Amino acid sequence: MIKKTRKKSRKKSRIERAQLILKAGKYPIKVGKDAYYVPSQSRKDKYFVMKNQDGWSCGCLDFLHRHTLCKHIYAVILWKSQENKPLQEPEKDVEQEEGVYCKFCKSVNIIKYGKSGRRQAYWCKDCNRKFVNNEHYEKMKYDSKIIALTLDLYFKGISLRKIADHLKQFYELNIRHVTVYNWIVKYIGIIDAYVKTLEPQELSDVWHIDEMKIKFAGDWNWLWNAMDEGTRYQLSEYISKEKYIEDARKAFQKAKNNGRHHRPKYIITDGLPSYIRAIKKEFAPSVTRIKHIHNVGIKDQVNNNVLERLHGTVRERNKVQRGLKKVDTQIINGQRIYYNFIRPHQALGGATPSQVAGVDLPLGNNKWLELMKKSLSDKTNLPTKN
Repeated sequence: MIKKTRKKSRKKSRIERAQLILKAGKYPIKVGKDAYYVPSQSRKDKYFVMKNQDGWSCGCLDFLHRHTLCKHIYAVILWKSQENKPLQEPEKDVEQEEGVYCKFCKSVNIIKYGKSGRRQAYWCKDCNRKFVNNEHYEKMKYDSKIIALTLDLYFKGISLRKIADHLKQFYELNIRHVTVYNWIVKYIGIIDAYVKTLEPQELSDVWHIDEMKIKFAGDWNWLWNAMDEGTRYQLSEYISKEKYIEDARKAFQKAKNNGRHHRPKYIITDGLPSYIRAIKKEFAPSVTRIKHIHNVGIKDQVNNNVLERLHGTVRERNKVQRGLKKVDTQIINGQRIYYNFIRPHQALGGATPSQVAGVDLPLGNNKWLELMKKSLSDKTNLPTKN
């Protein structure tokens, strides 16, 4: 009888202390499905509270020693039972976070202020307004980091359906594979328009160009790729049905446009006759200063192996894709962007080709996200609607 009375008394005490936590404005912060951080009643610590198939658990000493519902668990239960739940407590200042500012008054005097759906919400101390940092993503239901994640997974070789399954398992997001594909098409188009305005400054004197067979909508086509040898920077890609002189010329035209004012001293190709005439026409009158090394093989001292390695990467990706649906797809542009700006290269000491080529584009750890932000902020390069 005495033990039961003590248990009731302890339970009442824990509930009262949970109420004090909530009255002090220290509300639970939801971090996942049935997972929360609950602020300590007396310290600056936070305790992780979670509910699973075995019941509630908490990281505090009271729960660990007694295995009973503690005040932090009761705080979550009481908070969830309220019809109009208060916002989570305002968190630390985020003035130091790059690219985060008030969307109304452009002030950086802001703090984190709970969540708005799945997005981080902020509070501006200057204009006293709450906002979500979703510029250019206003009509998107999901966070920009999720979109960047799908781009990264796709160009690393993961199929659309497996990406959708990954998002469901780890983020509890029910996103169809078609939606993932639409994200890729939309944002690769925006990023591609932006990176085409960037100029490589440190290209070498040797360019490689080669063609490979690739299937589009069930038909075989030719994919022409041009690359700078010293930086591994992919200068261009071009798709054609045939391998005539005009096709080779268009491949060189794209390479010249992306190389800007730089012209090579050596051009290395295989033995395709179209290259000889195309180089004479596209690089005149400086063609006499350009040495064309052609008919090279894999085992020759001078070879096209840097492009063969790129072609191997494209083939691996194309096998997962089971061919591409149309010739004007953004996927080919996305592969070039991934190769130049995202993927670190062992031959370059872990740098990307864009870094070695001197492209003025500092990117952080999440390169896809940074590329998206920079591309969207440059409104002159956003694609226009027809």
